Amino acid sequence: MTYAALPSLVVLAGGLGTRFGGGKQIAELPKLGRTIMELSIIDAYNAGVRHIVLVINETVRDVVESRVLPRLPTGLRIDLVEQSVGLVPSRFASIVANREKPWGTGHALLCAKPFVSGNAIVITADDYYGPNAYVQLVEHFCSANHDTSKMAIVAYPLSQTMSEVGGVNRGVCKLHNNHLVSVQEYTDIKHAEFGFTGVHDKQLKSIHESALASMTCWGITQTLFTHLESQFERFLESHDSDVKKEYYLPDCIQHMINLEQTTVRVYSSRDRWFGVTYKEEIDSVAGKIHELRHG
Repeated sequence: MTYAALPSLVVLAGGLGTRFGGGKQIAELPKLGRTIMELSIIDAYNAGVRHIVLVINETVRDVVESRVLPRLPTGLRIDLVEQSVGLVPSRFASIVANREKPWGTGHALLCAKPFVSGNAIVITADDYYGPNAYVQLVEHFCSANHDTSKMAIVAYPLSQTMSEVGGVNRGVCKLHNNHLVSVQEYTDIKHAEFGFTGVHDKQLKSIHESALASMTCWGITQTLFTHLESQFERFLESHDSDVKKEYYLPDCIQHMINLEQTTVRVYSSRDRWFGVTYKEEIDSVAGKIHELRHG
């Protein structure tokens, strides 16, 4: 392996955690005494990553600076950036006044653009991916055996990403020859008699039991940032009167795939995924992660 240019790690932590009840990116896990994003950053550090970009909202900044950052490994370069509703091109300023929630994961990553000069691993703050996800993506960008101009994703079996409490939102993947063909956003996914059901394009649809889910564990290149920027303006033009619509990162990557502007190598996860959607899940998830990390 040639470590010519280690990727940065971008942690998307700007969400409001509506279903959780707010602030889940700074919720400490019982027994572990750390947030999920701290564990993710430690795993990425152990895989070789040395630059972190934390995309947060202003409500958690004080806690992140006073409690989270001091507990991270030394030797990390950390950039902290706020995902603000007002971070839009000036000609769209008039629609900001009626917007309360952030613009979504695509906009969150766009906020990190000034701080990332090369390739990057992109994750969300409230998902635990396991240490091997970072190893796989670092190897993707740093090994002479891979085409490092390709983007990548570590995908997880949908069956392992469900919640015991309620429906979940997931990007469902379709593959061909270990490359991503499509990723479609489904909401309120639940177990069904055969596989799963979820809402896509406002319709309830069936999802195969063997489906892989994008849990927002991407390996991205600079070409994505350029595309994100141009497509965000088109998004705002199309939805200038819809102040609740979100700009999803998977949709933008899908658009690039459709235009043959990128290919995305799919890596099957070597670890279990764990995440917290509802506050009632935190004790159970913490116990499972503690067992994995400490035996």
